[in-house]
Amino acid sequence: MLDHGAAPPVEDSTARKTSVLSALARRKPVENLVAEGGQGEGGSLRRTLGMWQLTMISIGATLGTGIFVVLGSAVPKAGPAVTLSFVIAGLTALFSALSYAELAGSIPVAGSSYSYAYATMGELVAWVCGWCLVLEYGVSVAAVAVGWGEYLNELLDGTIGVTIPDVLSSAPGEGGLINLPGLIVVLLAMVMLLGGARESATLNTIMVVVKIAALVLFCAIGFMGFKSGNYKDFMPLGMAGVGAASASLFFSYIGFDAASTAGEEAKDPKRDLPRAIMLSLLIVTVLYVLVAAVAVGAWKWKDFAGSEATLAAIMNDVTGQTFWGTMLAAGAVISIASVVLTVLYGQTRVLFAMSRDGLVPKAFGKVSPKTGTPRVNTVIVSLFCAALASVIPLGKLVDATSIGTLFAFGLVNIAVIVLRYTRPDMPRTFKVALGPVFPVLGFGFCAYNMFSLDAVTWVVFGCWMAAGLVFYFLYGMRRSRLATAPALAEAPAEK
Repeated sequence: MLDHGAAPPVEDSTARKTSVLSALARRKPVENLVAEGGQGEGGSLRRTLGMWQLTMISIGATLGTGIFVVLGSAVPKAGPAVTLSFVIAGLTALFSALSYAELAGSIPVAGSSYSYAYATMGELVAWVCGWCLVLEYGVSVAAVAVGWGEYLNELLDGTIGVTIPDVLSSAPGEGGLINLPGLIVVLLAMVMLLGGARESATLNTIMVVVKIAALVLFCAIGFMGFKSGNYKDFMPLGMAGVGAASASLFFSYIGFDAASTAGEEAKDPKRDLPRAIMLSLLIVTVLYVLVAAVAVGAWKWKDFAGSEATLAAIMNDVTGQTFWGTMLAAGAVISIASVVLTVLYGQTRVLFAMSRDGLVPKAFGKVSPKTGTPRVNTVIVSLFCAALASVIPLGKLVDATSIGTLFAFGLVNIAVIVLRYTRPDMPRTFKVALGPVFPVLGFGFCAYNMFSLDAVTWVVFGCWMAAGLVFYFLYGMRRSRLATAPALAEAPAEK
């Protein structure tokens, strides 16, 4: 007689657990990632970008709100030692950039760190990394757009003597109804991206030249008001203040990895991507430290508290007239718009790669045969970012972006070590020096900056990750291409 109340065999329960764990750990072979480069639903991305354009994409995505706007909120945390905060944030970015350069030269695909994690640490880690990139790119677009509105008001005030009222230029939490400038600049970037990657890259290059010229102009004029006494109390809030400012200022370095998202539209990605990443980070770091040093020398550090359009205000104060501040505001309006353009570009390409792998809906992977761009993807992402920019304050967006980016960068440093172990003979056009030392340092710097962020930011990050995991287990895990075609998955162990 059968015992219907008997417990199911232990073997079945164990098998199910093993099956789930295997699904979470399944990896996508590097060869498959590279072979699928550019392929989308209904069309393919076009390889039209050279090293100069890739470098400009990285600079365009990096150089913007971080120095034009966030500097004003970072100085009160660290005092004159904000220059040291920039160096610490830059070192964090440097070690991670080295890891990015090695992986971008080995796995030149649109998914950036998401794809690197998929090839090295398995699908669950890849999803977590991709979800962090959605936070990094999507939320930073909104943050940059908010900063753009501040300089637009400065420009309007200096040219025609009017400003957009607070009710239409501030988030609800800051006394406004909607941030209309932030909404508009995201929609303008969307229109540019829909025209094609090559056209967008050309426009971005022009805007990058303008933004570099604007910062050089600031340094030249700001140095006229330099007072060495402003550096007398160099570290008034101690290393804790320097660390807190560094964590926020890391937002200023977000974007150098944007070139890696262009891996499937680069003409020679294995050669050009590593060069573009390292060159862009060098240029940006030099400009950041120089601008911060001049700014603190021109103003007492306590004067930065509550300031908006900080660099323009310093120029007005030094010269005693509004002309030069208005000129800088014009440059900032153009240059910050380029950040919105390039970061929005990066977001769409990451989602494009995730869609191709089946982890997000197919709509994000559809490519227009006419323009070679993921048009539906671009529209959806743009509308989401525009909505965020119109209702959420800048400070909340900056810290949320920083923690998501730091987490993703930490995973990239680990991915380099894993790939060195699992695929030691794989061709690499760029190799991080000193074996695992630099990637370990990169991971350590990321962890240090993450733990310097406040508890509220961690709560927001935790909620974001929880929502992402729910989506993965309900949708992505079952619809993954590696689930529907298991033969495409890499063997679980390689030596």
